[in-house]
Order: sequence, then C-alpha cells, then structure tokens
Amino acid sequence: MDKIIEYMLAEDEGFGDITSDAVVDNGQEVSAYIVSKDEGILAGINIIRELFEEYGVNVGFWLAEGSKIANGDVLISVKGDARTILLLERTALNLMMRMSGVATAANNYVNLVGEFDVRVAGTRKTSPAIGKFDKHALKVGGADTHRFSLDDMVLIKDNHIAACGTPLEALLKAKENVSFSKKIEIEVETLDDAIECVKNGADIVMLDNMAPGEVGEVIDELEKLNIRQNSLIEVSGGITEETILDYAGLGVDIISIGALTHSSRSLNFSLKFD
Repeated sequence: MDKIIEYMLAEDEGFGDITSDAVVDNGQEVSAYIVSKDEGILAGINIIRELFEEYGVNVGFWLAEGSKIANGDVLISVKGDARTILLLERTALNLMMRMSGVATAANNYVNLVGEFDVRVAGTRKTSPAIGKFDKHALKVGGADTHRFSLDDMVLIKDNHIAACGTPLEALLKAKENVSFSKKIEIEVETLDDAIECVKNGADIVMLDNMAPGEVGEVIDELEKLNIRQNSLIEVSGGITEETILDYAGLGVDIISIGALTHSSRSLNFSLKFD
C-alpha cells in the first residue's frame, strides 16, 4: 500500500506544487487539523497518521480507527512544514474520505441485520489499485472482506462455468485440481444446481441474483434433504438497504454487496491551518 500512496502523491504533485512554492515561505512551520463535515465511521486514520509522520510532520492528536464521528469533530492534528502539509493534504483527505465512506456504509448494513446470524461481506468490485484500502475499510465497518485477490480461494463464476460446461462439472474439476487448503465457492442460478453443488461438497454456494422467494425455496429444499449444513449459503446481486432484511430472515449465512465499495459515498473532511 505504501507504493500506491507514493504513486498517489506523485500523481497529485506533478512537476511540483507551484502554488505553495509561490506563496508559502520555504521552511514555514504551521499547525493544522483535519475536521469532519459529516457523520459516520472513521477509517484510514492510522494510514494517514503514518503518512504525515513519514514526511516529517508531527502528529499531536488523532481519533481511533473505527470511531463514530460527527460534523465538527477534529480527526487529527498536525504540526510541521507548511509546504509539506499542503503537498500531502489532498491525497490524505481523498483516501481517508473514501475509506470512511466505505466503513460507514458497511456499518450501516451490518447494523440492519444485527438480529440475524448472517455475515455481511464486500466483493472485489472496487476501483483499480485501492482494493486493499477498501477491504480495510470494510473490516473497520464490521463487514467481512471476502476475497482480497484471486488467489484467496476458488470462486467459480458464470464465465468459468460457461467455459467448463455445467456448474457441477466445474465444481468437480476444481475439487480435482485444487489443494485441500483452499475453499471452493460456486455461483449458481437455479434450485437444481444449488442442490447438486451442495451434495457434491462445495464449501460455499452463492445464489446469484435470486429473489427472496427463490432463495427461500433453495433453503427449504436443502433442509428437507438434510444437507443444509453441508455448505455455507451466500446470496449476492443487487441487494440494497431496502431488501437486505428480506434475505437475512431466510437463514442464509452470507450476504455480499458490491455497492459497499463501488458505490459508497465518500465522507466530507477538510484540512485547516490554525
């Protein structure tokens, strides 16, 4: 992640901060702080603190990661070279605002299903290069990170199945070729495919884009066959704040939501000189 932040800074700086160089005296020392103009869950503060300290800026105060924040709350205070603080300002704000937005959205969904024994998870639907930051933010917000990268687990999706034949064929081929140390998850779209994959030892069966009634039918049939306990059942696809309770009450194990990372609103923070 350090290399990604270095790139962010280099991209922002270009060939130099001509504004600060023109109007801020070289070596001028200032005190500054970042203040919230929003409410939610704070994420990324430790990354930002380390960023300031790495560039020789002293950090005098910072809130804890995962803190609930409100409009007007001071998140971190710093003291150091004015030009350096201005160089770091936008990268620090952009990253922490996005991470806090993801953490806030995740926390909201987790709280919605708090009375149910179900896990809310993110997905890999994120922006290039910042996936690990988003994953950290999901965790801060109380959600499960799901896969960090393609090597975390086997996840057989529609295109894998299209290249292989049927869901069952893809599952059996994966079981034959993958180490026991890796879990195997498979995406299915019908009741019959769900039953076959549970019967044949999928660790996780993802019911993709199924309506609540269809998911309930799958759960009921697995229980009738006395195989419900064989696999974790995940639901995914277009689940919103308005519909998540319709799924949580069905007895599924995991609800994955891509919107947590691809559509969350960044919180609004601002850096101010004293």
